[in-house]
Order: sequence, then C-alpha cells, then structure tokens
Amino acid sequence: MSDDRRRRRVPDIFDEINEFMRRFEEEFEDMEKEFEDVLRTTSSSTGNPYYYGVRVYVGPDGVPHIEQFGNIKKEKKGKVVVSDETEPMVDVLEHDDEVWVIADIPGVEKDQIKVSVAGRTVTIRADGDKRKYYKEVELPTEVDPNSAKATYKNGVLEIKFKKSQGNKKGFEIKVD
Repeated sequence: MSDDRRRRRVPDIFDEINEFMRRFEEEFEDMEKEFEDVLRTTSSSTGNPYYYGVRVYVGPDGVPHIEQFGNIKKEKKGKVVVSDETEPMVDVLEHDDEVWVIADIPGVEKDQIKVSVAGRTVTIRADGDKRKYYKEVELPTEVDPNSAKATYKNGVLEIKFKKSQGNKKGFEIKVD
C-alpha cells in the first residue's frame, strides 16, 4: 500500500455522527445559558415549574432532527420565551393503514382535553386546573376523521386514525 493511501483518511459515518453531536452539544450549552438568564429574570405567572426538553431522532428521510418541547422555547429569532401552555412531547407513527398520535399530557382530566383534525393537522389542547397544553401536529398523510379513536390513560393521549384521501374540513374528536 502506498504512503498516500495510508495518509488519506476516508470519512465514515462516525465522523458525521461525532460532528452532529458536537454541534448539538454547543447549541444545547448556548440554550442552557440563555434559559438560565431568562429564569433568573422571569417568574412563571401560574407558579408552575419550568419544563423543557429536546428529542433527537432520525426521520424517515434519514436526517437527524432536534425537536423542543415544554413551556420554555427558543424562537427562531433567538429569543427565549416562557409560556403558561406546555408543548407536550408527541410521537406520530404510521402502521399499515393507520396513523397514531401519542402525546404525553399528564395532570389533566380527559374532559379537559380537546382534539381536532383538519387536513393533515391535529390540534391538541388541554386546559387543566394547574396545567395547560397546546400542540399542533403535522401528520404524514391525510386521515379519515370519522375513524378517529382517542383514549387517555395515565397521562398519555393516544389517537388512532385510518389513512384517507382529501380531508379538508375540521372535525372534533371525542376522548374516551
């Protein structure tokens, strides 16, 4: 083997992962500093705790994504905002002819949860005595709102839809 081939390093997937993690850690440290500054100067109007998290996942396109959730947000312009409404962590899964939406919304009663769907957007709103949640979820495909089955148990909301074509009208879903 020639010296040139030994000296040349072929990039591999681990280089890309390491670079992604390095950038993620830098961004997270910057956000953490900004959040600490905001929390020192701001108090939650409801007296509820501050809640922040990120979820890192690889999407169906093979690209890593970072998604924020909680009641503290860093907006696109870089400003940190504290809200009375918490954005819950939500998973959207496709199973054969169904789409499942699973949301973590503890601390509310099922009659305080409102779920609606219009086109490919599901809106989840929960207005509890001490906690409030709000999230608009983009679905990967059109769904049949008449097929929706929503259940709430142990702080987890599960909504199951049959896939469909052409749902443009809004539709409210009953939570069992």
